[in-house]
Amino acid sequence: MAGLEVAKLLAELLRNPGMRAQPAGTAGQARQPALRLDRSKDRSGWFPCQRGRGVNLERADSGGPVLAAVSLLIHNPGRSRLDVDVGAPSMGTDDVISHVSLPRFWADRTPVHEAARRGEILQLQQLIESGACVNAVTYDSITPLHEASLRGQTQCVKLLLAAGAQVDARNIDGSTPLCDACASGSIECVKVLLSHGAKVNPPLYTASPLHEACMNGSSECVQLLIDVGANLEAHDCHFGTPLHVACAREHLDCAKLLLKAGANVNAAKLHETALHHAAKVKNVDLVEMLIEFGGNIYARDNRGKKPSDYTWSSSPTAKCFEYYEKTPLSLSQLCRVTVRKAAGQRALEKIAKLNIPPRLIQYLSYN
Repeated sequence: MAGLEVAKLLAELLRNPGMRAQPAGTAGQARQPALRLDRSKDRSGWFPCQRGRGVNLERADSGGPVLAAVSLLIHNPGRSRLDVDVGAPSMGTDDVISHVSLPRFWADRTPVHEAARRGEILQLQQLIESGACVNAVTYDSITPLHEASLRGQTQCVKLLLAAGAQVDARNIDGSTPLCDACASGSIECVKVLLSHGAKVNPPLYTASPLHEACMNGSSECVQLLIDVGANLEAHDCHFGTPLHVACAREHLDCAKLLLKAGANVNAAKLHETALHHAAKVKNVDLVEMLIEFGGNIYARDNRGKKPSDYTWSSSPTAKCFEYYEKTPLSLSQLCRVTVRKAAGQRALEKIAKLNIPPRLIQYLSYN
């Protein structure tokens, strides 16, 4: 099936999660799935879809198994194929698709989810020993590992991973357990997940683990993610870069860690920089730090406004911007900003290797 047809079919399924089936064969004829979704190696991210022969799919306004099946396949790379069952061949045109054939995998919230969420270690161990599925997902594709990670249940995370839980499973929003662990601020959970191969830079179009750590304000998690290679410029369509998030939430420590590691101080989200965020939250310390790291006080957002335009006249932040407009950075400061800009990401690592006096290394490192 051509890529455009695939796109149209998936779009139709997402708009109309309930589907009606009208078998066209005889009552004794072997039936085929109304819809089969096979994982594709095509880099476009779409999946080949085949309508079952002798089956006519029509729109309906009830149920949602097809939508959940599509979401499950997209967010769980371990699944290779999902079959949608249309029921018995004798069903009429008013019968809707009853279920998706995902035995012991696709389910509502399970006892394993509850035990993981509550940190009930013994209960979880008993469930695992009795054969409960540790990769069961809810309708929004949340696994028990997501639950344990979001609530910082480190021992439950260890049990689930030891039992074969998928470390990079995606929920319906695309978040992985590492994203949830960072959102909880649990440094121990983050360490356990990373030790089991969790991707620090999962291919997401939403908030990355580093974004989540900055939202939470966990400087420990931020530093750990930086140390293991987190992308400092990961871009979220809603939040921008991790630096945007740290400044919008006024997490000064997190912002400083990002800047010292080489984050682009003038990275823009719809032309809006971190300095615009600092001005909006009226945080003088944040404004001063961003400017010292080379923040452009004259940058204009998509509304044509400078950061200072978001301050009240005579307020501390307004006076701060007024000072830097009248007093540009010194030559030594400008040199430092230029050198660090050339160093880019991992600036601290690169600067530490320069064959220059230790005092200069400290100055370039903002120590």
